[in-house]
Amino acid sequence: MSTYMPKKADLSRKWYIIDAEGRSLGHVAAAAAHILRGKHKPTFAPHADCGDNVVVINASKTVLTGNKLDKKKYYRHSGWIGGLKETSYRKLMAERPEFALLKAVKGMLPDTTLGRNAATRIRVYRGADHKQAAQKPETWNF
Repeated sequence: MSTYMPKKADLSRKWYIIDAEGRSLGHVAAAAAHILRGKHKPTFAPHADCGDNVVVINASKTVLTGNKLDKKKYYRHSGWIGGLKETSYRKLMAERPEFALLKAVKGMLPDTTLGRNAATRIRVYRGADHKQAAQKPETWNF
C-alpha cells in the first residue's frame, strides 16, 4: 500500500460560508484556517495546497471574550524611530472588524508559500451581504 499524493488535476475547490454572528473571533478564525488548509478533506497532505475557499459574513458581530476588547492591542510600526503605533481591539472591532478577523486567520496559517496562497482564498464581509452568491457556497457548521 502506498501513500496517496494529491495531484493538481484531482483538486476541486469548493466554497464555504461561515456566519460569524455571536461566535468567538478565535473560533471563527480557526474554522476558516482549517478549511483554507484543506484539513477537513480525506485527501489532505501537509505539503500540498488542497484547501477550499471561505466567505465569512457578519464579521462585525463577532465576540471577544473576557477583557480582550480593552487589553488586547494591535501593533504596527512605521519603520521610523518612535514609530510604534497601537490600537485597542475595541476601536479595531468598531472600525475594521474585517481586518481583525483576517489578521486572526493569517496568524493561524503557516508562514510559508502554502499559507500565503491560502490567505488569498478568504473573503470577509462586515454584514450579511456578500458577492459570492454565484459560487453557491455551502454553509459550514461548527
